[in-house]
Amino acid sequence: MALPYLDAMVPAFAASRKLASDAPNRLAFVYVPNGVIQEAWTPASEGDDFEFPRILKPLEAHRDDLLVFSGLTHNTGRALGDGPGDHARAASSFLTGIHPKKTAGADIQLGISVDQVAAAAVGNETRYASLELGIEPGRLAGNCDSGYSCAYSNSISWRGEKTPNPPEIDPRQVFERMFGDVEAPIDAAERANRKARQRSVLDFVLGDAQRLRNSVGPTDRQKLDEYFTSVRDVEKRLDAHEGSERSPSPQMAKPHGIPANYAEHSRLMFDLMALAFQTNMTRVATFMMGREGSNLTYPDIEVTRAHHGMTHHRGDPSKIEDITKVNTYHVEQFAYFVDKLGSIQDGEGRLLDHTMAVYGSGIGDGNRHTHHDLPVLLAGGGRGTLHPGRHVRYPVETPMNNLYLSLLDRLGVHTEKLGDGTGKLEHLTEL
Repeated sequence: MALPYLDAMVPAFAASRKLASDAPNRLAFVYVPNGVIQEAWTPASEGDDFEFPRILKPLEAHRDDLLVFSGLTHNTGRALGDGPGDHARAASSFLTGIHPKKTAGADIQLGISVDQVAAAAVGNETRYASLELGIEPGRLAGNCDSGYSCAYSNSISWRGEKTPNPPEIDPRQVFERMFGDVEAPIDAAERANRKARQRSVLDFVLGDAQRLRNSVGPTDRQKLDEYFTSVRDVEKRLDAHEGSERSPSPQMAKPHGIPANYAEHSRLMFDLMALAFQTNMTRVATFMMGREGSNLTYPDIEVTRAHHGMTHHRGDPSKIEDITKVNTYHVEQFAYFVDKLGSIQDGEGRLLDHTMAVYGSGIGDGNRHTHHDLPVLLAGGGRGTLHPGRHVRYPVETPMNNLYLSLLDRLGVHTEKLGDGTGKLEHLTEL
């Protein structure tokens, strides 16, 4: 079972002069579909004294950990002569900065995404090069948006021109990949047997864990206690949903064991991402909080309209209000993730201090399908390489991939070209 970074591990690396402060940098991308109500997203003023608009309010407690951006664009999400299909182009271009080939057949063509550039460079230092997570099931074949393959709408992570990385939506599968027997995955019968015996994955390492706990200092003992508590908490929440009765949603057919509640589902995924970063199982992760063009409904916040449908609001105040509720609800889930990262000790700082988490959408205004002035923010300190706590406005049409090139640079991955990027983004560390 993987462990978090402990102070007691430092002597093992003394030859290379590694210190507890040398915690690695992590990179996360969180995608929300269908754009936002921009008037309720964009701060009115720039700099460090901006007021948080309604949609961003759930993140206000983390003002000093955030960079909110305006002016970033994905030109490759636009039609460029290909006609309709903005949702497919929004998702597929979000991390690639590449215009997808318009086809509903097997001859899809896009390009490598920023997360996979990072994974190829740093993935050999972790168990998994990257994690790809999601909320909604989606297929990779067929036509999902005006002649564009479903692969474009359902994946933001791409290993290459023809290879999307479909996200895993079942938190149980992610948990077992992380903490189960890698060589012999647990089948459904064994899982049921273990549950009947009320056995936890932690039961199999209790002896070793106790011996380790007795051999380290008080700070490391606290880290271990918090870590094992987090693992068990996720496991118990998964068990609570395993086999529970639920009526399937017409918008989202959930496989067995996946929480029916959107917040619980997304927070389980965020907890697993945090655990993966904490244990250095991976340093790169993506999470689609809904596939592009999503028609999920959100009854727990009293929004019964389908998400995508109501984004074509044509000025209807009631639809605008419901979209704003959904946008805020999504940010609330991301705020949970930021809270989690901020609560975990990592070396001489917080896990949040050693993370760069991008949150945003490939569509700006969902009513008009715009791809400029995209709603994007960055949480975390990037190991001291960022100057958060600000709203930064860039010139119109600044390529989004310039941000990604800058983040790769801070991860130690130096590349001159990514999609339509034209160079590094300024003002991430100073004005």
